[in-house]
Amino acid sequence: MDFELNESQTMIRDMVRDFARNELAPKAKDRDLTGAFPVEEIKAMAGLGLLGMSIPEEYGGSNVGPVAYSLSVTEIAKADASVAVIMSVTNMVNEILLKFGNEEQKKRWIPFIVEKGNDTGAFALTEPGSGSDAGSMKTTASRDGDYWILDGVKQFISHADHSGVLITWARSELDSKGPKGVSTFLVPQNAPGLILGKKEDKMGQRGSSTLEVVFDGCRIPRENLMYEEGRGFAVAMAALNGGRIGIASLALGVGLAALEAARDYALERKQFGHPIGDFQAIQWKLADMATELDAARLLVLRAAWLKENGYPYTKEASMAKVFASETANRVCAEAIQIHGGYGYCRDYPVERYARDARVTTIYEGSSEVQRIVIAREILGRA
Repeated sequence: MDFELNESQTMIRDMVRDFARNELAPKAKDRDLTGAFPVEEIKAMAGLGLLGMSIPEEYGGSNVGPVAYSLSVTEIAKADASVAVIMSVTNMVNEILLKFGNEEQKKRWIPFIVEKGNDTGAFALTEPGSGSDAGSMKTTASRDGDYWILDGVKQFISHADHSGVLITWARSELDSKGPKGVSTFLVPQNAPGLILGKKEDKMGQRGSSTLEVVFDGCRIPRENLMYEEGRGFAVAMAALNGGRIGIASLALGVGLAALEAARDYALERKQFGHPIGDFQAIQWKLADMATELDAARLLVLRAAWLKENGYPYTKEASMAKVFASETANRVCAEAIQIHGGYGYCRDYPVERYARDARVTTIYEGSSEVQRIVIAREILGRA
């Protein structure tokens, strides 16, 4: 098997790596401390084509494919996971529009998001009482002439306050239960009745805002219905498949950053007259960290390659996501251990990496949900 990247993928990875190191890494600590949203950095990423990496050029995208996208998210995450999650969600929103939007919706919203980066795209599925069980959502959508009226609350919505459009889900068949009767809607930021609620004070990834979103008689034009009425759940599940590649790539990047920090510290820190990297206890930690991250990298790139070449990738995306996210958490914990007491202090970046990595086993489908998906695929193919 050939694991080599092609010339284009290598060039894109190196370009993004340079951008991340020079433009994102220097301010990552400040964004973590202040929670400042990376407005100018997102605009710069739009200029580099990083907000629509699987979008055709006719809609303003760079159309470089899922493998180059995965590589890019990993490099961004090594510098700042907050910026990487904004990039991941925005790319996911644009892919939803490309796959399920009609021509008018594509032309209106995709270039608006990918070309300038003034506004991102938001994915509003989770509710206060509806997380992994998305089919139990309570948000409703009722018709009123040429409009839809949305009522309900969405929870944990990434950068909703910096998004030009929210793709959201609501129950349009009010007597339906479970995933049936759910539809997908495009909600502009300025829609009447759209209220941005509480901004969460998060453990990690603090440079990416996370908000409650309230629909209080929110009125949107009838043409803002996406895909087919009552079949929105299929849209959400398809979107999450691709989104899991993005989050797996992000987790991998955080883990790689932690490994590099631990390696550098092991070479510098001396105890008993030797760099601690001379001791077998530290060497074995580094060896295990590197091995697991390499395994995660191969799983992530396999899922991205399958998607890029048109093969089914649901199981492989879930495998990549669960393994990469759990590996990142283990690696970050070991990186702190190698740093000793200093790893517990904010003067060293491994403390931030551990906080940033923690949520990767939760969002875009928890580790528990990933195992359900994998098991269903295995049993279904038997």
